Amino acid sequence: MAATRLIVLHVNKGKSVAQCLADRTDYSQNAAKTNDGEFISSYECDAKTADEEFLLSKRQYQHITGRQQKNNIIAYQIRQSFKPGELTPEEANQVGYELAMRFTKGKHAFIVATHIDRAHVHNHIIYNSTSLDCTRKFKNFFLPGLAVQRVSDLVCAEHGLSIITPKPYRERAKRTTYPKKASQRDELCAVIDHVLREKPKDFATFLQLMADKGYEFKDGKQMAFRGKDGKRFVRLRSLGSGYSEEEIKAVIGGKALHKAKNTSHQMHEQKQFHLLIDIQEKMAEGKTGGYERWAKKYNRKEAAKTVCLLKEKGVDSYDELSALTTKLSARFDELSDSIKAAEKRMTEIGALQTHLNNYSKTRSVYEEYRKSGYSKNFFEEHRDALLLHKAAKEAFDKLEVKKLPSRKELSIEFNELLVQKKKAYAEYRQVKQDMKEYLIAKQTVETILGIDRKREEEKKEKQKEHRV
Repeated sequence: MAATRLIVLHVNKGKSVAQCLADRTDYSQNAAKTNDGEFISSYECDAKTADEEFLLSKRQYQHITGRQQKNNIIAYQIRQSFKPGELTPEEANQVGYELAMRFTKGKHAFIVATHIDRAHVHNHIIYNSTSLDCTRKFKNFFLPGLAVQRVSDLVCAEHGLSIITPKPYRERAKRTTYPKKASQRDELCAVIDHVLREKPKDFATFLQLMADKGYEFKDGKQMAFRGKDGKRFVRLRSLGSGYSEEEIKAVIGGKALHKAKNTSHQMHEQKQFHLLIDIQEKMAEGKTGGYERWAKKYNRKEAAKTVCLLKEKGVDSYDELSALTTKLSARFDELSDSIKAAEKRMTEIGALQTHLNNYSKTRSVYEEYRKSGYSKNFFEEHRDALLLHKAAKEAFDKLEVKKLPSRKELSIEFNELLVQKKKAYAEYRQVKQDMKEYLIAKQTVETILGIDRKREEEKKEKQKEHRV
């Protein structure tokens, strides 16, 4: 399921066309939102220099046609948002690429940036308002947003995704309740709660973890933090009880327990397994006697909770837990190999489709070139087409393709692999989570039963035997 919106990008007041294009493309290609540029694709332009290439095409448009641009439209943006968990970022980028190609009919350069910073994966598709031949502008026809949605629905249907079914206006329910918006202070409290649950060894580590979460620290009379999008620093003393500098340091030092605020948006932990604390290691780091007493109590609670959770899940013995962990690990490796194999074949199919298109387009030119006796003059006149034909042949040889498949066959195989990968990926995420939890539970049970100590003693005895 994908919701779309077509946005017209204008020249902002006080800025040049080049600045506005750079602002739009830079935001869409934000490294933090696209996993360091992994989920970015482009057509007839380089994503890194798209703004400069768009600007150059506009200058060529004026030079070729002699016409000045009457309006201040510099580009168009399509936002395409998907249902959470319905597809992977790679699949979302491919769907966005197909949408842009069909909507522009391949006549306009574009970039597709898939953002993964929200709960829902979404695409930012920016295409040039000037055509590739620099002789025309994109025709902003009547109800273009509706056309984008229809093309998007068609592409989603081909990829096996759900479609939004619009309801008649009379059947639509009006929204009467709105969720309370979390304030900047509430968000800061939630992040501090999350960081303290990771049990930093000292205040410097606490500050580093806050920095990793995107919060800037300001030292002084009153310590304060500022988030990525925050305009002002928020003082710790303004957050209420449990969040002052002294109280946070007391929690880190093991002298006090942290009580999180009961805010509606807070990240509550679900029932899950937790590793036990290595008390000897912590005491060696310089923790106090109070921390030792708290850690022993914590370990007892976590051990009891782990046993209860295992009983709830139907695991009654260590052997059964060990067998289950081994089974999950094997299934995880199997799914991982399956997904990698599907991705490899999908990449090969994409390359084959490109080379098949180039081969069919340039075949007639190559036949004329052969009839001409491989004339050098003919080659120079049709260099680009002949080089594409040669590259396609070399690609077929490299992929060991004996008989050229049809485009329809490749499309069917690609869609089957996509469905297979989607199913495997959903199970892969669940198995990965289960495997992680049961491995933690297994380690906790081994600590309770003293199995880990027995293993260490056996290792030491073997080392002594080897030395003798």
